[in-house]
Amino acid sequence: MRVFRGFSRPVPGPTALAIGNFDGVHRGHGALLGRLGDVARQHALPPTVLTFEPHPREFFSPASAPARLTTFREKIELLGEAGVAQAMVCRFNAALAALSAEQFVERVLVGGLQVRHVIIGDDFRFGKGRTGDFALLQAAGRQHGFAVEAMGSVTVDGERVSSSGVRAALAAGEMEHAARLLGRPYIIDGQVTRGQQLGRQWGFPTANLRIRHNPLPMAGVFAVEVGGLGDRPLPGVANLGIRPTVGGTRPLLEVHLFDFERDIYGAHISVRFVHKLRDERRFPNFDALKAQIAADAVAARAFFSL
Repeated sequence: MRVFRGFSRPVPGPTALAIGNFDGVHRGHGALLGRLGDVARQHALPPTVLTFEPHPREFFSPASAPARLTTFREKIELLGEAGVAQAMVCRFNAALAALSAEQFVERVLVGGLQVRHVIIGDDFRFGKGRTGDFALLQAAGRQHGFAVEAMGSVTVDGERVSSSGVRAALAAGEMEHAARLLGRPYIIDGQVTRGQQLGRQWGFPTANLRIRHNPLPMAGVFAVEVGGLGDRPLPGVANLGIRPTVGGTRPLLEVHLFDFERDIYGAHISVRFVHKLRDERRFPNFDALKAQIAADAVAARAFFSL
């Protein structure tokens, strides 16, 4: 997938376009991207997305912005897996926020993306003061020669699929519920790095991933499946959090793989969170922590029936 930074230089040719933040790339996004693919094939146009970095809510209210479900890299990878051929990533800053809805259409959609067909979600707003809506976009389409359509909400068991709904499920430890909204288990991926190796000393070696999600969408101990190390996912147990008992201050993902002894430092792995075992907590001493780690491993093995 080709990634274009900003709209100062136009993409190579006309596009079929979907617009959104796409945090989590959940089933609602999947439906929109599926429709984008249909339109792109019908009109022989590259399926293209317009997204923003950082999330607009991180720009306007960084202290209260919601936790991200995906890093930028994860989001781009998921969009590519959904069939997107091109992504334009616009830096959301004061200059972009100051564009009127009409200027956004003329400079970004028409000038930068040469748009021929635009698809948006039913709650999408754009332009200074969020004054741009579906009706304004339709009128602009008639003026500039592009078609516009809006996707209705996608529901699962009567619940509207949304990024906020996924966050709520993750925060509550409802991993199965989150997976239904996402259309897959919740995943964090990254490169395995060296840690303090306390787990190895205690008989539970871990693969450590530095976490770029800040704040975390969830924390705790989980039964996980790890991809990227063979033909099939490998079962394990993972702690996601700051590790308060050992004086941690930055988020870390520690994964212990069952019956696995290979050296995988530097490998890029994906960790699928399939079941929450407990919340992260501080223990009074290392002996209590070691005992709980052993109990967590037993619980995760029981979940996988190992």
